Amino acid sequence: MAQIVRSGAFLQQCWSVHPLCVAVKRMSVDRMVVLACSSCKSSHYLSVSTVVPHTSATHGETVGGHADAGVSGDLLLDACITAHRASITLREMDVFQEFVVLRCADCRRQYGLHVLAFETHQK
Repeated sequence: MAQIVRSGAFLQQCWSVHPLCVAVKRMSVDRMVVLACSSCKSSHYLSVSTVVPHTSATHGETVGGHADAGVSGDLLLDACITAHRASITLREMDVFQEFVVLRCADCRRQYGLHVLAFETHQK
């Protein structure tokens, strides 16, 4: 049976030790983003309250500018995960502010996720 830890510190430690092994797996309908680590075999579940998309400056907008005005951040992130999941990486996180940034290398968009709860399932 897997051990479940309810703290963002485990994701932060996992990502700091082997950042290239943490990958986005899916986003569920109930705003749960799942990340998996191929090195330590942990699954990290992020219950997300809001998703804020930002487009890179190379696409003609300033960094931090809202991308695709009128389209939900949840829909953009879900479409991005579906289209090019392998290109999405965890770029930064702050467990005290409960904030995570994912970046897609293909569409050059960043997603700021405000996290309600972190959960790590260890095998």
